[in-house]
Order: sequence, then structure tokens, then C-alpha cells
Amino acid sequence: MRPGEVEESPYARAGGRLPGDPVPDPDPGTGHPAPPLPPDGRHGRRPAPRTLARALPVLLIAGGILYDLLTPRVFTAVPFFTAAPLVAAPLSALRTTLLTGLAALVATFAVHARFGTGADASLVTEVVTVATVALLAVAINRVVRLGDRRLASAREIAEAAQRAVLPEPAARIAGFDIAARYEAARKDAFIGGDLYAVQDSPHGVRVIVGDVRGKGLGAVAAVAVVIGAFREAAEQESTLEGVAERLERALAREGTRRDGVDAFEGFTTAVLAELPHGADTVRIVNRGHPPPLMLHADGSLRCLIPYEPALPLGMSDLGRWPDRAIESAFPGGATLLLYTDGLSEARDAHGRFYDPWRRLAGRRFPDPRTLLARLVAEVRRHSGGGTEDDMALLAVRRP
Repeated sequence: MRPGEVEESPYARAGGRLPGDPVPDPDPGTGHPAPPLPPDGRHGRRPAPRTLARALPVLLIAGGILYDLLTPRVFTAVPFFTAAPLVAAPLSALRTTLLTGLAALVATFAVHARFGTGADASLVTEVVTVATVALLAVAINRVVRLGDRRLASAREIAEAAQRAVLPEPAARIAGFDIAARYEAARKDAFIGGDLYAVQDSPHGVRVIVGDVRGKGLGAVAAVAVVIGAFREAAEQESTLEGVAERLERALAREGTRRDGVDAFEGFTTAVLAELPHGADTVRIVNRGHPPPLMLHADGSLRCLIPYEPALPLGMSDLGRWPDRAIESAFPGGATLLLYTDGLSEARDAHGRFYDPWRRLAGRRFPDPRTLLARLVAEVRRHSGGGTEDDMALLAVRRP
């Protein structure tokens, strides 16, 4: 196979989807994607909208003064002056909100002084109105800041939970270069139903990437069960098939403790890989998960499709058969990419799926971390900045 040549496969012909899924329209583009976004997904710093929002209170007060200068006495600029502290309240610190309210009061006095009306009823009414709104803005500022602190605390808890449940693997394990990435579909969400884990064992380096059905805390609990069972089984089981069977039993036990639909429909799609020590091979057990990709050093690509489809973990009640691992060459310089369907099911504005097989064919990456960073950036660009499902990626490279 020449560099850049892609081996045809049912997975490629299906557009990167599992058997039985609807086939999406082909992507008309054939060239390589545009240069990737930075790792944080932004084209660069774009402070203009927020800077304008912070400057809006000053602009409102200045606009109110200008409005007063250009209109007859019977017109009032109080709507401008009351809006200024209200705009400042959720965007600025308490001190800035107070200063904005004071500036609005001074401006109210100033516009009346221009007409030399003195302390008439209209001045008292307008001052009381602006002062009342300024005090309300201070109260709003306190409520918003309290909410921000609670959100920051929740984010810290979520980050700690992610590190505990999905710790990032070491960059190098047993001679392999490894990188992992978790991208949540929801902004400010840190963990969901996707999972990955890497475990060095007496039988080789074993990895898992999976996707738990469902969302929320129930999915997170299932993720913890799967990863815990995997780490124990990876050390104790002599075969990869035995590891899969242990995970099946762990999820069956977990299902008995669940209520409602989850007690009957809880399952996890997963792909397990084993990299034996001292052998240039990889063994794969696939339980209803998108098949891994093997990216060779010359740019060629292979899809590691199982011999026969298998049910996801946790669905043994529907049928049982022995797991059958496939074995494939894993030469030096090649990279094994495992991912969840958040990657292959990311849609663009026209409903077309992101096809990792087609996008990665013929390309070379210096290391696993760069590969994952570019994948995440391209998926964001393909989907217009966000996806409908979480995405877990794990890449292993044999130097």
C-alpha cells in the first residue's frame, strides 16, 4: 500500500458508522481540513464583545447627556441614566457598579443644572428613580457574584470528579506514547458517559474506551463501575476476553441496583485493546463500539473491524457468545486511535457526519497529543463550534 492510500472497508463505505445505521450523505470536500484551531478551540483572543459590554454603562451615561443637550427641556434622559447601573451590575465588580450609580446621579443633577430649574418636583422624582435603580443594581451585583462563586465551586468539584474518575494517563507507559482527551458536548460540563483508561499489566498494556448509555449522574456512576472493574480485571485476567467478561458481570451487578428504565436498558459500548510486551501486535475486543483506526507512519490507514458484530456490555440477557479478539500488526511509528461516537457522529450545518477515516487518511502527526488536538479542533470547526454528544479520544503510539 502506497503512502496516503486507504484500504477500503465496510466501515469506510458506511461513512464511519456502525452496521445498520443510516448512511449519511458523502462529504463533497476532498482536500485536507484547514489549519487547526488552538487547543482551547478559539481562533485567538476575541475580547471585543465583552469589552463593549463593560463600556456600555459609560456610553449610556454619555448618551443620556448628549440626548439632553439635543432635545427640549420637556424630554428626560432618565432612561439612559437608570439603564447604566443595571447594565454594570452583572458585568462589573461592586465598586464599579457603585461608581456607575453615582455617575448616573451626578449626570441627573447636571442636566437639570443646565436649565437652572432648581430643586423642583421633576428633579426630585428623577433623582429618586435613579437612586432606587442604582441600589437595585447593587443588590443584583451581589446576587450575581454569589452565583459566580457557587458556579466556581461547582466547577472545582466537577474538575476534581473528572480527575478522580477519568485521570489523564501518563504520557509514556511501558514504552508507548499515550494521549487522552475528553470533550464534553455541554459547555462547562466536565464529565459524562464517555470513558477511557490505560493499565499496564503483566499481560501487556491494556486500554479501554467506552460510552455509557444515558446522561447525568447515573452515567457517571456507571463510568466509575466500568473503569474500576477494568483496572482490576486488567491486572488479574490472563486474556482480553476475560477482561470483557469481568466487565459484563460488573455491569450486570450494577444494573440490579438501578431503578426504572436503566435497570433494563443500561449498557455500555466499549472497545478493549491489549498491547503485549515485546510484540509488535495489538489485540482488540469490540463490544458494539466504533472500531479503532491504525494510522501508519507512511500515512496509510487501517480500520480494525471485528470478525462479527457483538452486543454492548451489559446486554448479556439478550444473548451470550464467547468474545473473539482480533489480532493485528502494530509496527513502530504507528498510532492506534480509539474514540467514541461523539467524533464520528458530529454533524455539520448540512447534517453531514465527520468521517475520521476519510479525514485522517494520508496524514502524519508527530505525536498522539498533536493528533488529538487537531481532531478536536477539526470536529469543532465541522460542527460549528459544538457537538451533540460527548467525545472521548485515546491515542497510543509505538515509537
